[in-house]
Amino acid sequence: MATMKFLCDTKRCIECNGCVTACKNENDSALEWGIQRRRVVTINDGQPGEASISVACMHCTDAPCQAVCPANCFYKTEDGLTLHNKDTCIGCGYCLYACPFGAPQFPKQGAFGSRGKMDKCTFCAGGPEENHSDAERQKYGSNRIAEGKLPMCAELCATKSLLAGDAEVISNIFRERVAYRGSKNAIWG
Repeated sequence: MATMKFLCDTKRCIECNGCVTACKNENDSALEWGIQRRRVVTINDGQPGEASISVACMHCTDAPCQAVCPANCFYKTEDGLTLHNKDTCIGCGYCLYACPFGAPQFPKQGAFGSRGKMDKCTFCAGGPEENHSDAERQKYGSNRIAEGKLPMCAELCATKSLLAGDAEVISNIFRERVAYRGSKNAIWG
């Protein structure tokens, strides 16, 4: 079975936020106010060496959020995705502090935010409910993976900087891009 991953090519990302909008539109029914499953981060904005990267849950192989969760609400799918069960989440916030990508988020009800059921990117793979059920759509958003499709953020990336899918396939695509740019010493074996 394939291991699904995201990869963002910073040389192609133009900070258009199309991936952010696509994610919001595809998962709108599941997103509470203040939740942004995907965001674009830019370093050296307006300076030489400026780079932008689309960031969300990276579905880590050894996910720190899963390791620290006392309620065991995180689980791995056979595709290697790190998903969570909102029904078992106790809102402790440990996952929020453990994640280096800032993926787990809580809804913002007031000026300082509040705890509740954590939310994070699902790679458009839904949740533990039955595929394409109303409960799944309301809690987790769309389940494009069950339809044989890729996450909407990657599908709608205008510059194809955001790649999603089988880790080996997207790694090969990125290797070819780096080699084409003339950085043969920068690619890995």
